[in-house]
Parts: sequence; structure tokens; C-alpha cells
Amino acid sequence: MKAVLALADGRTFVGRSFGSQGEAAGEVVFNTSMTGYQEILTDPSYQGQMVAMTYPEIGNVGVNPEDVESRKPFVGGFIVKEYCPAPSNWRCTRTLHAYMSEHGIVGIEGIDTRSLVRHLRVQGSQVAVLSTLDRSPDEMVARAKVSPGLVGKDLVREVTCREPYDWEEGTWILGKGYGSRRGAADFFVVAYDYGIKNNILRNLVERGFRVRVVPASTPAEKVLEWNPDGIFLSNGPGDPDAVPYAKEIVQKLIGKKPIFGICLGHQILGLALGGKTYKLKFGHHGGNQPVMDLTTRKVEITVQNHGFALVAPSREDAAEVTHVNLNDCTVEGLAHRNLPIFSVQYHPESSPGPHDANYLFHRFRKMMERHGN
Repeated sequence: MKAVLALADGRTFVGRSFGSQGEAAGEVVFNTSMTGYQEILTDPSYQGQMVAMTYPEIGNVGVNPEDVESRKPFVGGFIVKEYCPAPSNWRCTRTLHAYMSEHGIVGIEGIDTRSLVRHLRVQGSQVAVLSTLDRSPDEMVARAKVSPGLVGKDLVREVTCREPYDWEEGTWILGKGYGSRRGAADFFVVAYDYGIKNNILRNLVERGFRVRVVPASTPAEKVLEWNPDGIFLSNGPGDPDAVPYAKEIVQKLIGKKPIFGICLGHQILGLALGGKTYKLKFGHHGGNQPVMDLTTRKVEITVQNHGFALVAPSREDAAEVTHVNLNDCTVEGLAHRNLPIFSVQYHPESSPGPHDANYLFHRFRKMMERHGN
């Protein structure tokens, strides 16, 4: 069946439909990862967006129940060069087409994704409509122009959990699947869910933490009543300035407990420390972003998924920049000068992506060891 992708600036792409039938609208971004499309589909950070994969063939390993990163897919639409309808992998349980159909995700294949990506790199990420319905290109472009973007929209409320829950599952082991915490927990960590990924929670458990996940709006006073050893601020979608309640909560936690933030959690922490954020032209989405740790001068290849970035704090600010992106010099890490607080813009849980930054979970543990109750 025919499918059409129409960008708000008037550019259209005609291809073939796969996945669900219907129509979707959202900001189109491109992801440069060569593998891990199932983790990308189920990353809550993509709420409100449609993803174009730069790798040419997608679907060749199917999907399986172990590689999901959240309770359901959050990508609004999926754009690929070539969909593989006959996957071959020992862990595969179903096709990508069947998975997307079940969850109502509209997909398009057979378009020139290189042309689309080059266009987005020049013009910037923009709202688009992806449809299998019988609409004219002009009508679809008009619908894209009036569709809301990400700026000023609170997407965290759409993805956060509704009630607190405890997480006990550890990381995946070949031949055994997902394990559990080995022995008694050494530390108790409360994780704010702005759109948290499962593999982040697994890595926290693997470091010997007892983990409780709480909704994004949970008052600081409630969390402090539990007397955790540390606070974790998760990844999540959209504009950090659109979730002022998260910044206000974190401001009340600063100086009370060690804090570690990732992605949106990094940006919210930066706002709580007096910083500012801005929207990137086309964002960082993929598994090959080079980042330098300024404290060690080492370079890490990182996986990232964000469309906003922090402004570097001034010398008078309480926080200092610890990591920078070597492609565009954007801020990739912060640390407080006096308190046990640090954050990174990228994803150290490596799902999908390289394992270079996995040591950050150990750094969080060391911080709690030094600053115990």
C-alpha cells in the first residue's frame, strides 16, 4: 500500500507502507545507529517524534520480548529505506511489521532516506505527517504545518509511570536471560521517571542498588521521607523547560542526597542549578557521538537521543562542564563544584550503543560510598 511522508516545509516522499495503516504526525528526526531498532522504538524519549533510520535495511533480525526498553513503543512513525519481511535471528519471535501493526505504528519504506537526512541536516528537524490514507500531498503538508512541535509541550506527563514501583531485574546474560541483584542491596536509590529506559534500571540493580521508580511529579519531601542513599534523574522526551515542576523538585533535593542525571535528567539538573537550555537544529540521535571527558581527556563513543542542549555555565556557577561533544562542542556533562552531583547528556546504559560510558554507574556508587548518610 502506498504511504506518503510530508514535511511542514513542503517536501514530500512517496513510498510503501508497512506496520499499521493510518496517519501519524510528529517531529521527524534521524537516528544513525546500525542496530537496535527495537530499543529505539520503545525508548520513551521518542514520544512526539517519528524516526528515520540511516542504516539502509531494517527488520532483518525481527523483534523479541527481551529487547524492549519500556512498557510499549513510543515512536509515532518509523521511516526506513528498506524493510526486511523475512527476519533471521535465533532470538526473533515475530516480524517488525507484526509488532508495529499490533501497537498502531505507521511505517514507510522505499524512500530515499539519504535525501531525507541531508534535507533535515540543512533545514533542521521539523514536524511532518506520515499517512497511508488517500490524501493529497498539499493537504498533508497543510496538516503538518498546523501540527504542534515539541517546544513548550510537556511530554513527560505522557510517558512517566502512574505509581511508584520497585525494580529488581538485572542485566542480560547470554544463555540465562535477565538476572537479578546478587546478594543484599548496598544502597537504596530513588529513580525519577521522566521516561526511563529498562536497561538503565538494570544497570543500577547490577551495581548493587535497591531501586524504587517514582512518577516525575513525586514531591521531594516524599522521596526524602524514604531516606534514599541517592537520587537518579532519568532520560525522557521533549523540552526540559516544559516541565518546570521537575526543576522545582530537583532544586529541593540538591544538597540533600547524591544525584546522578542522564539525558533529560541532565538538562533538568542543569536548569535546577541555574542554567538554560535551547533546541538543537536536528539533535543528536544515534550510537556514534564522540564525547571527551574533560577530567581525564579520554574520548568516548556514546549513544545519544535528545533534541535540546544545555548552555555552558559561567565560571561563577555552582556547576562546571565535565564532558563536551567533539562534533559541535555542546555540553555533555556537568558536575557540582562542592556537592555530590553529576550528570551526562548521553546514555551509558548502551541499549543500543557502545559500552564506553558504562563506568558512570560505578561512579555513582562511589559517590554514595563517600557521601553516605
